[in-house]
Amino acid sequence: MLYHLFDWLTKENFRFPGSGLFQFITFRVLLAMILSLVITTVYGKKIIRFLQKRQLGETVRDLGLAGEQQKKGTPTMGGIILILAIIIPTLLLANLDKVYIRLMLLCTIWMGAIGFIDDYLKIRSRKIAKEMGLDYKKSDKDGLAGRFKIFGQVMLGIIVGATLYFNQSVVVKREVLDSNTASAITNNNQKIEFDTITLDGKKRVFVDAKTMITTIPFVKNHEFNYAKLLPKGLEDYTYILYIIIVIFIVTAVSNGANITDGLDGLATGVSAIIGICLGIFAYVSGNIRFAEYLNIMYIPNLGELSIFIAAFVGACIGFLWYNSYPAQVFMGDTGSLALGGIIAALAIIVRKELLIPIFCMVFLVENLSVVIQVAYFKYTKRKYGEGRRVFLMSPLHHHYQKLGYHESKIAVRFWIVTILCIAMAIVTLKLR
Repeated sequence: MLYHLFDWLTKENFRFPGSGLFQFITFRVLLAMILSLVITTVYGKKIIRFLQKRQLGETVRDLGLAGEQQKKGTPTMGGIILILAIIIPTLLLANLDKVYIRLMLLCTIWMGAIGFIDDYLKIRSRKIAKEMGLDYKKSDKDGLAGRFKIFGQVMLGIIVGATLYFNQSVVVKREVLDSNTASAITNNNQKIEFDTITLDGKKRVFVDAKTMITTIPFVKNHEFNYAKLLPKGLEDYTYILYIIIVIFIVTAVSNGANITDGLDGLATGVSAIIGICLGIFAYVSGNIRFAEYLNIMYIPNLGELSIFIAAFVGACIGFLWYNSYPAQVFMGDTGSLALGGIIAALAIIVRKELLIPIFCMVFLVENLSVVIQVAYFKYTKRKYGEGRRVFLMSPLHHHYQKLGYHESKIAVRFWIVTILCIAMAIVTLKLR
């Protein structure tokens, strides 16, 4: 909003001291991060007090884990703080005309709403049980039914996939030598607009290519077109395949973030580090000189996305002020589902979705630990009549708790693992 205000004032020849700074993305990126930190640290405390007054505390199941009873009554639904700290700076400082900004705002609100409903239903169940004098015990059946969560994630995946596939503003710049090459790259018979860009003193000609390609890590010819997964006669239906892939990614990553949110500061810290990685990808892919140097695809209009990412990282870091051990507030599904959905959508937008298993390694391992544990338990119960376990407890962070590790040490070590995975992901930009 401030961006549009100062842009309008500039066009009307109303210049105020410092108003020109809003034309620079770097200034707005830093301002977005500072503003998100202020919202989470300063106003976050007021929201926590509000949650405490409303008795929106966490109910803890007796799992035999060290320190779990101390968490009882800690305010949950703190994801509201995260969402506000992401949305407000973006609305104030970003160019809301850009499709990527609108899409990310939708993802944040959509997944946050699903998580909020889930948290609210859990808290309401506890209050009803308390009013009736019943002994309430937290159950996986509380809250929003799993099928409704999945339905919400699938719908968001459809929206994200369809927007990226059909919106005409979502393109990749491709260098061409002549009009025949341009026709082949753009894959259409419409009028082609050429852009002449000067790089290193030489004029280069580019066109907008409306192709759904992604990056393959550690491969010399590192771009892959999803149309190649289908027979030639079915290439016109690539959008169906692409949307299915997007649905899978959004569902998997959001659930991974949700499962990871089991220790103080774990999911928040991991998400902040992943956000920095995605910010680097967005910057180099949106800058034609860096894209040319690294020999990666140049995706125009990614610049404004860096403002959203800065707000995202700032919100996560600021939330750690209250969420690190011992946590004064939990993000709940309101925050964890939103963080996972944001990370998934950002990875897809910057065409780095195949790198998700690398920089989201912690989410992946946490997900797999649950799948392996449940599958092995059911298999051994059928075969031997008694269920057996691979881990002492799943998700994986609880396994290490059972081994005697303090939860703050587990969280920090998972952060370190995430930093190493991100370094590996960034290396893929050049190592092929």
